[in-house]
Order: sequence, then structure tokens, then C-alpha cells
Amino acid sequence: MKIALAQHRVEAGTVEANVERATAMIERAADRGVGLVALPELFATGYFAFDAYARTAESLTGPTLTRLRETAAEQDLALLAGSIVEDLAASHAAGIETPATEGYANTSVLFDSDGRRRSVYRKHHLFGYGSAEQDLLEPGERIQTADIGGFTVGVTTCYDLRFPELYRELADRGVTLVLVPSAWPYPRVEHWSVLPKARAVENLTYVAAANGVGTFDGEALLGRSTVYDPWGTPIASTGDEPALVTADLDPDRVAAVRESFPALDDRRQP
Repeated sequence: MKIALAQHRVEAGTVEANVERATAMIERAADRGVGLVALPELFATGYFAFDAYARTAESLTGPTLTRLRETAAEQDLALLAGSIVEDLAASHAAGIETPATEGYANTSVLFDSDGRRRSVYRKHHLFGYGSAEQDLLEPGERIQTADIGGFTVGVTTCYDLRFPELYRELADRGVTLVLVPSAWPYPRVEHWSVLPKARAVENLTYVAAANGVGTFDGEALLGRSTVYDPWGTPIASTGDEPALVTADLDPDRVAAVRESFPALDDRRQP
């Protein structure tokens, strides 16, 4: 399966323009024969646009995800709609299971090529250092997986990369590809280059980390979206400008690596 990480420019609070950029990336990916596209974290609002969270929040049946779902179906590809600021009350009213009946969440939705919602992931670990995320959002509680293109796909979000136990739980559930929508800023370049690679190595799985680019009141996203194979080798990456990062993934590669180096079989519980 060919995947694409849509590293587009995200502007603070300008939902319509950001969605236009995301949609254009999806259409470009379709022209390249991509089967799965992943967008960055809070691709429509901008992670650091904290004052815009409440204003731009939507339910999972709102206009942003509806448009992207329809685009995915029209282009015949699966889509991880990065993440949005989800209005939990509105989603709850629409009959969607939520961790709370009010407030907001940082929520990623995975659609298949028919536009069907296959999994929902609400960010578990909310960033506190120099961020208002913990004050504004509710943490997620559930892990879901979906079968897409021969892979069992799991999702985590940005700061989750620092918590390896979450990725081990995904491995225990049979996940062979982890998508990581992110809004990773300068100056933590070394962390960004190490953590997704480590999660791939530890769990012998593909990890595809989709970051955005853009500047928000002095905070600049560093881009560098990268796909790692189950051996931890970067097989596709880019710099800090808008780009579409594509890679061909082999679903048999995970089983082959785990068979040749069965480290997971040697685990001992503490």
C-alpha cells in the first residue's frame, strides 16, 4: 500500500483555508496512486491557536470531517483526518460515544476509501509544558484499530510519542502500522527524530509521523514528516516546507521482521 503524509502549512484559526490546503494535498496524493493519506494534528485550527479552540470546535459529523470524508470517498483512498478540536457535547448529541458529555477533545478520525468512519482516537496524553492543552481539552480513554490495505492501523497523537506503553498496547492488539498526526515544534528536533523511530524499533512496526509546518506566536512547527519501517529505518521523509511524503509499505514486512528478530517473544512482565 502506498501512503502519504500531507505536511501542509497550518495557519492559526483559519479553518477554511487550512481545510482547502488539506483537500488539495489529498487530491495530489490520489493522483500519485496513494491508498492512505494522513493529515497533521489540528490541521484545521492550528495546535497553538488555543484561543480558537472553542470557536472552531465541531462534532465528528460537522462540516470539516464531512468534507474530508466525502473527498476520501471521491478520491477512493483511506484518510486519517489528522485531528480536530471536537465538540464533545455536539458529538454526544449526534449519538457518538465520547469520554465526556461536554468540553472538547483533540480527536483523530480514520475513514476508509468508502468514506466510512473506521476508528476514532482522542489524544490520551495532553501536553502541559508551555501549553494550554491540558486546561482546554479532555483526554481520550479508548484505543481503536482498523484494517486498512492489509494493515491493522492504530493512531496516536504527537505528545503520545513520549509514552511507550501506549505503543506496546497497540502492538498487543496486532497493530502493524501506527499513524501519528503531530504538531511538533522547534527546538525539539532531536526528540522528533528519535521518538517515532524508537517506537518503531521497540514494537517492530511501521510508524508514520505526519507533522505540519507554520508559525504561531513565536512557535514554529518543524515539519520533517517521516515514515519508519519495522526495523526503524526511515524510508521517506522531508524538511520543514510543505510537502507530500509518500512511501510504499508491505504488510508482510512486519511479520518478516518479527520472525527474523522475535524480540517481542522475550518480554517479561515486571
